[in-house]
Amino acid sequence: MVLPVAAAVVIAVVPRSRPEIVRALALLAAVLEVALSGVLLHRFRTGIAGFQLVSQHPWIKDFGISWKVGVDGISLFLVVLTAVLFAVAMAASTVEHDLKAFMCWMLVLEAGCVGVFLSLDLFLFFIFWEVVLVPMYFLIGGWGYERRVYAALKFFLYTMLGSALMLVGILALVFLEARGGRPITFDLVSLANNQHLAGATAKWLFLAFSASFAVKVPLFPLHTWLPDAHTEAPTAGSVILAGVLLKLGTYGFLRFGLYLFPKAAVDLAPVLLTLGVIGIVYGALVAAVQRDLKRLVAYSSVAHLGFIVLGTFALTTQGLQGGLLQMINHGISTGALFLLVGMIYERRHTRQISELRGLQRSAPVLAGVFMVVMLSSIGLPGLNGFVGEFLVLLGTFVTRRWWAVVAVTGVIFAAVYLLWAYQRVFHGTPDEANASVPDMTWRERAVMLPLVVLIVFLGVYPKPVLDRMAPSVNALLTHIERHTSYQQPDVAAGR
Repeated sequence: MVLPVAAAVVIAVVPRSRPEIVRALALLAAVLEVALSGVLLHRFRTGIAGFQLVSQHPWIKDFGISWKVGVDGISLFLVVLTAVLFAVAMAASTVEHDLKAFMCWMLVLEAGCVGVFLSLDLFLFFIFWEVVLVPMYFLIGGWGYERRVYAALKFFLYTMLGSALMLVGILALVFLEARGGRPITFDLVSLANNQHLAGATAKWLFLAFSASFAVKVPLFPLHTWLPDAHTEAPTAGSVILAGVLLKLGTYGFLRFGLYLFPKAAVDLAPVLLTLGVIGIVYGALVAAVQRDLKRLVAYSSVAHLGFIVLGTFALTTQGLQGGLLQMINHGISTGALFLLVGMIYERRHTRQISELRGLQRSAPVLAGVFMVVMLSSIGLPGLNGFVGEFLVLLGTFVTRRWWAVVAVTGVIFAAVYLLWAYQRVFHGTPDEANASVPDMTWRERAVMLPLVVLIVFLGVYPKPVLDRMAPSVNALLTHIERHTSYQQPDVAAGR
């Protein structure tokens, strides 16, 4: 968190006339952040369910607010994903104006995202949650396309409204828990393990938190800001928006919704499962009729995020692990798709599918990489998307059978709209403009290489990731069972 902000401060004093220094410093900071996430991954001890590498320092003592950060199996790989995607996005970005401001906002955004995933104090979490909004607003509004100001304002208003409700929920939770002479605290672990809320009160507070998370995911029908933001954002902004920012919402449901309000989460799970399934089917159907390739990928995110919500509220080990793994897989695959769509736009200056045909003739490497990423997004066995979706559907089928049955149709629809789009863009006889499209440069291949490697690795051997997630996921389910009458079914026994 500190490194990106420090790098942004240093870049702020570099003259605008030296863009090469700005880019070098930004990339250095991004690469160092990847290295630090690697150190975090190395120091993380497999088999431990609780928070590790915790750093806690008093901040505002009178209100029980502290700087408390830590990581567990739920947040570990989201931190690593954030570092990797920011490095890739900044390396791939081609900024036509004001590179200095662009890189500063990207670094501040990275610090905010990492802060959200590491915060174990509700006040600190909310600060980072709000910090994320500002740089994303300026990135869309300053470096986006024709309707960028509209898209940026819509994104900001939607997410700010949700944040306001969550702030009310945080304050209400803290001060309700402080009744009867108990000390005021914003500590997440303390609030989760020592609650004295009535059932109805907990449900209202869960809904206040969920409103903010649902907007960020986004869940149907709060999704309408997403296609506009994705379509108008610059390529790097779309990569981060899909790969990281949407995960703040799904992570929020896991870390705060289920952990702080287990009884309310169990009681309201059918509602959220229904919204998730609607998002899966609706997102896929709308994606299939899109004429803009980038907008098609944007609507695919609505469908994929629905699977994550489905796995989360299935409340099984397989469902939660599948949802967590799908957060990572979606970030890699959809981030890669936005990068590839950006490369196509830079060559043809259009994203209209009807104007793109036969690109594989002149750009076979681009077509091949696009095919691998597209198949991973569909969920082809052997690639990363399959493992997450399979675990989600398996875990959901045990507890919520009919929700899982309907959700399976989303897998079929994904194959329809992505294969159809690939066929129209890369197959066929190219016209004169498409026949001369240059293939991927060595720089573009180097940018895509780590994402393709991760797509294959996580599809073939996800065990290291699942092993580090499992203790924290099981601890969360045990916490839910301890505070409710809910009992997780035995998947192996088929019950």
